[in-house]
Amino acid sequence: MLIEHPGPWPFAGFAELDIDTDLQHALRQAALAAGMRILLIRRHGRQSRDGARAWAVLRYDARGDHRQEWGNWTEEADLADVIPAIERRGRVGLPPVYLVCTHGIHDACCAIRGRPVARALSDAWPEQTWECSHVGGDRYAANVLVAPDGVCFGGVTATSAVTALEQLRAGIVSAEHLRGYAELGPGPQYAVAEVLRRYGPAGRHDIQVLAAVRAGDRWSVTLECRAPLPERVQVELRALALPAAQLTCLAPAETHGLAYETVALTIQREPES
Repeated sequence: MLIEHPGPWPFAGFAELDIDTDLQHALRQAALAAGMRILLIRRHGRQSRDGARAWAVLRYDARGDHRQEWGNWTEEADLADVIPAIERRGRVGLPPVYLVCTHGIHDACCAIRGRPVARALSDAWPEQTWECSHVGGDRYAANVLVAPDGVCFGGVTATSAVTALEQLRAGIVSAEHLRGYAELGPGPQYAVAEVLRRYGPAGRHDIQVLAAVRAGDRWSVTLECRAPLPERVQVELRALALPAAQLTCLAPAETHGLAYETVALTIQREPES
């Protein structure tokens, strides 16, 4: 769920926005029930506080049949229209939106690294690009989330972000700067990225998770892929605690981040020649 707001955005984003508390609670409960996350959005550059603002409900579909429902709000009460929009089917075939985290109050890294990316993407695709509130993973700033497709890129610069999205627009995803696909958990995300690193690039839906089993700090993930990738791949991986470090600009202390490494990768079925 996207709600346009020029800012400044509070630390917790929509949850701390200064609007009617009953309306805010109703929107949060509706989003929670639908498995949605609420992000605040704004256009890059100087913001006008006058005129209508946008809201959107974006739905990911595993078959690529993504749906979008857009509307406008001027008064707070207009945001009540978002709740019934969650139940509507929405429109298919609309171009995706590019969300760049620039939530500096949450973490300065997001603003420092995110704003140049937002500027570059806005220059290239002005109607599709928005700045957004916190999406998670401040240590990967700058972060770009493509919605409703669910492709997330991290550690991008202005140049590499444009390149990654140009590839995605051409139907290609490579492992470089890929944080993962939003519908997947951390183990499957890593497994997909590992296959892309070794055999990619590939299309957004060319790799499907057949099974994912977790046992402690280890995962066993079985993937089914489209040619020219191997038809079926099993990835064994484990989670590792990284040395303590200050992971974000505003981190009050050093903490241990988490990384993954491949224990084994087995091709269970080669692509047909």
